Amino acid sequence: MQKELPVRKSIRLHGYDYSNTGYYFITICVKNGHEMLGTVVGDAHLGVPFVQLTDIGMMVKNHIDNISMVYDFVKIDKYVVMPNHIHLIVIIENKIGEEVHGTPGCASPTKFTLAKLINAFKSLTSRQFGESMWQRSYHDHIIRNKVDYERIWQYIDENPIKWASDMYFVKEKKF
Repeated sequence: MQKELPVRKSIRLHGYDYSNTGYYFITICVKNGHEMLGTVVGDAHLGVPFVQLTDIGMMVKNHIDNISMVYDFVKIDKYVVMPNHIHLIVIIENKIGEEVHGTPGCASPTKFTLAKLINAFKSLTSRQFGESMWQRSYHDHIIRNKVDYERIWQYIDENPIKWASDMYFVKEKKF
């Protein structure tokens, strides 16, 4: 059994309400680092590398694309599906004075939080895959300003280009 991929240590900001309007950088890793979502193809010298998604990667992409249809107050601003992880910029847009609920259609709606969104995404994709496919935790970072946002946007945009030096790159495949 392989070890889990390193997830940047993030301590949930004590006292912060993760249902607040805001921008969040999220990283979710595939269990055991399996590169099952796609393959980085292309060469920096011959053309810009990109991720050629597998059927599983396409399924994950479709679920990401549908998040805003399920939660009208959530927008996925930027994302990349990498071979064994995903990065997203999630925007929660609560209307001032309105409580946002995370479980549409329930008799007694529950308060929406970022964690509930991530858990629902992981559950839906795992259910469609047929078994649990994600590591237990995820990394989150509250984007605090424009400089932070632009740095993260660029990181996501360039992630396929820098795949071989990425902290999630698995050098030795023992699957």
